[in-house]
Amino acid sequence: MLGFPSALKVFLAIEPVDMRKQFNGLWSLAEGQMKEDPRQGALFVFTNKTRDRLKMLYWDGSGVWVLAKRLEQGRFSWPLGGNGVKLSLTPEALTMLLAGIDLKNGCKKAWYERGP
Repeated sequence: MLGFPSALKVFLAIEPVDMRKQFNGLWSLAEGQMKEDPRQGALFVFTNKTRDRLKMLYWDGSGVWVLAKRLEQGRFSWPLGGNGVKLSLTPEALTMLLAGIDLKNGCKKAWYERGP
């Protein structure tokens, strides 16, 4: 499990992205659509259309990281639609999202609700 410092800024892209994007493509989304500078030390989180894959982009001061996760079953609980392109999360909320906890209800989805 990953640990995130409490001072870390986390930005979640609300709309799904093409998971074939790597360093430059995700960097471009962070700058262009989300209007944030990745060099400022924030973590950017992206998912695909079916919400079973996730990528994170992070600049550590000397280079850029891309971390990826693919769920073998179930889906990530993800905000849908909205009037913005990004959502700001606390590191604790990101940890819960990565663990499968539905942030709307504050509880982990039952195994039979996690879907195929």
